[in-house]
Amino acid sequence: MASLVCFVRRLTFLFVTCCFGLISFSAEAAVKRYQFDVQVQNISRLCHAKPIVTINGRFPGPTIYVQEGDRVLVNVTNHAQYNMSIHWHGLKQYRNGWADGPAYITQCPIQRGSSYTYDFNVTGQRGTLWWHAHILWLRATVYGAIVILPKQGTPYPFPQPNREFEILLGEWWNNDVEAVVNQGSSMGVPPNMSDAHTINGKPGPLFPCSEKHTFAMEVEAGKTYLLRIINAALNDELFFAIAGHNMTVVEVDAVYTKPFTTQAILIAPGQTTNVLVQANQPPNRYFMASRSFMDVPIPVDNKTATGILQYKGIPNTILPILPQLPASNDSSFALSYNKKIKSLNTPQYPANVPLKVDRKLFYTIGLGQNACPTCVNGTQLVASLNNISFVMPQIGLLQSHYFNISGVFRADFPDRPPTPFNYTGAPLTANLRTAVGTRLGKIAFNSTVELVLQDTNLLTVESHPFHLHGYNFFVVGTGIGNFDPAKDPAKYNLVDPIERNTVGVPTGGWTAIRFRADNPGVWFMHCHLEVHTGWGLKTAFVVEDGPGKDQSILPPPKDLPPC
Repeated sequence: MASLVCFVRRLTFLFVTCCFGLISFSAEAAVKRYQFDVQVQNISRLCHAKPIVTINGRFPGPTIYVQEGDRVLVNVTNHAQYNMSIHWHGLKQYRNGWADGPAYITQCPIQRGSSYTYDFNVTGQRGTLWWHAHILWLRATVYGAIVILPKQGTPYPFPQPNREFEILLGEWWNNDVEAVVNQGSSMGVPPNMSDAHTINGKPGPLFPCSEKHTFAMEVEAGKTYLLRIINAALNDELFFAIAGHNMTVVEVDAVYTKPFTTQAILIAPGQTTNVLVQANQPPNRYFMASRSFMDVPIPVDNKTATGILQYKGIPNTILPILPQLPASNDSSFALSYNKKIKSLNTPQYPANVPLKVDRKLFYTIGLGQNACPTCVNGTQLVASLNNISFVMPQIGLLQSHYFNISGVFRADFPDRPPTPFNYTGAPLTANLRTAVGTRLGKIAFNSTVELVLQDTNLLTVESHPFHLHGYNFFVVGTGIGNFDPAKDPAKYNLVDPIERNTVGVPTGGWTAIRFRADNPGVWFMHCHLEVHTGWGLKTAFVVEDGPGKDQSILPPPKDLPPC
């Protein structure tokens, strides 16, 4: 009988795999396989048709569905004219930086006509993450959701929803994105902003030619829905709201939170937020809307993308109701919203905040102007951490570290800025020359690290979402103005701070994070505003191997792309 059951299960697995060609849905299956074909596809939005880079011809790309504890194999075959690499944003990749994906950090890119299989385990994580291209600005169209379901028999720590939806917030350019970037770079100025925001790749009916390009979600009165919201935009922090409906935040960056109810959320590029929505309003059609948050006078795409939450049985001829989004410069909403996000901190989901700190780091975030004889003003904009603008190498940093190849990087990134100053005082616009180099910080295995990220008024203050690869961290403190090492640590939350992989540094303020360096490898840390990353607002940590046999970097896979 047992063998018959096994045979039936195998037969079911083969049938599902053959029919869908994507994954196995068997509860017992520990390996999920995906095929990602990087293809150029003609797509039309806003009355403009253009070729874009896609995965499997889809925009956004396919969702990866896995269960906590699964092994995932994604074979990426590149048919496009661009080199490609894919980052599995928020997955910790323990000892396995080879599967992390940022080009020239943990791998060289996949060349046209070549393939690479990302092979990784999903250990100790559950919730919503995402994947995206991690080279050039290709993540403008190459991105998708990752849904990690809890282990079999493990319920959510919140009411079970009747259904779940993925909501990916993105951007659309009418022109070729790489041409836009190259034009900005050659002139030494910011590239043109996007022409629209999108919800699941669609801008919605407030834009021209969008009758077919509106995301709609049907709900039934009395039921509860889980929305897995991802900000895949390149350069914009976004508000999101649904007309007439409150949202209960239950998770961010694949970490459960203490539930709280809000009329709108703020979500920075790279972040994910899960919310529960109850269909408890009079049956109608309601707009969901997304718009930029920017609290300094810097040009952004301030146009509103919309989708529709539609109650079952309501005809499409009914005009939807618009939500009331916060003002685009509403700093007080942003600060108060982020303060509400706290870890669940239960026996099952503890917040293991490092209480003792071995290494204290203080990084200033700044803009600068370096000489550029061919640029419009003879200068080009750069961005820096501790006055160092990062230069990308021509070989993967992880390879150079693992094989001890000299001359690729220096492991002497300074723990603090070279010259202290009034970081958030009057704008500083003179003597903004910035050092350049491929410099990394070295961290001892299993040491505890506190990193304070301090915004500065070099040219202008601005909020910055920072992402650390290979780790989650605890956001123990944040504030406006200059960080005060004598007074501010006393106000830290060391009980239930939120744990996440991407955090916003507030405009003209600071954020303090803590983590334990227990994942050996080379791990990228960068601003998730693509324009700033391109200008050099990035660095990486070399986390040394530990003494144990399971505390060192795994050997590279045989199909690792060559440089």
